[in-house]
Amino acid sequence: MSRGFSADDVGPQIGRRFLVTGANAGIGFEVVRTLAARGAHVVLACRDAEKAAAAMARIRGDLPNAELSFQPLDLADLDQVRDAAAAVLAGPRIDVLVNNAGVMIPPRTLTKQGYELQFGVNHLGPFAFTGLVHRHVDDRIVITGSIAHKSGEMDYSDLSAARSYHNWARYQMSKLANLLHMFELDRRLGAAGRATQAIGCHPGVALTELQRHLPLPLRYMTPLAAPFFNSAAQGAWPTLQAATGAHVQGGDYLGPQGLGEVTGWSGPARASRAARDPKLARELWERSIDLTGVDPGI
Repeated sequence: MSRGFSADDVGPQIGRRFLVTGANAGIGFEVVRTLAARGAHVVLACRDAEKAAAAMARIRGDLPNAELSFQPLDLADLDQVRDAAAAVLAGPRIDVLVNNAGVMIPPRTLTKQGYELQFGVNHLGPFAFTGLVHRHVDDRIVITGSIAHKSGEMDYSDLSAARSYHNWARYQMSKLANLLHMFELDRRLGAAGRATQAIGCHPGVALTELQRHLPLPLRYMTPLAAPFFNSAAQGAWPTLQAATGAHVQGGDYLGPQGLGEVTGWSGPARASRAARDPKLARELWERSIDLTGVDPGI
């Protein structure tokens, strides 16, 4: 029986071009580092140019010939999403788009267009960006979910969180939206006869900068818990499998194989019944078009 997929299983990627969002830290950084080490050209799509430059410098410290470039992308502003997409469309074609960027349980914050930040950054921004560039992607579109999606419920009644805000509930909803988006995108790409496929993944529980909004006592306990969770490098394995795995197919959902999908090698993960509901997915797709003004046209 196979032990599952890790970074060691990523084959040569020479001549292939990847775009990774949220690539300057955490799982995104580890994905970029591994892909660059296998010879890929990786575009780091990040909000902060200085942090992206620092990340590229770190990678080139170990890999002087790494093929890296930077694309500004702020998923909290749909106008900037459009600008980034236009820049991508004006450049070389992409083999794999990795939607990795996200936020988790921040204080109530709004996007530029007035949506609650987690729904905006984790779903609406990636929906719009993917919808604008998908025809420029030749192989795979990866969308990052979370174990938290299993407790998520779609609620469109208060998208600015003006009436109430529970950070975990909003995070769970945004992660359910990610999987609904992935499954619906793959269905539509297939129906359109496209070779491009959509694939989902989740990192289990990985210790990254996403934890910065945890309550202070939990943040102090994080180093003690580290042996029981994935490192950022291990949390990147499902993303790397989704992006490069030889036997991955459209509509697959990948995650750690350990107890509760928290840690371990990457392999098939379990999506909730709600995440696989085509009716919910179609409704989210149509609402996302209305909310972003971006119609993917498939």
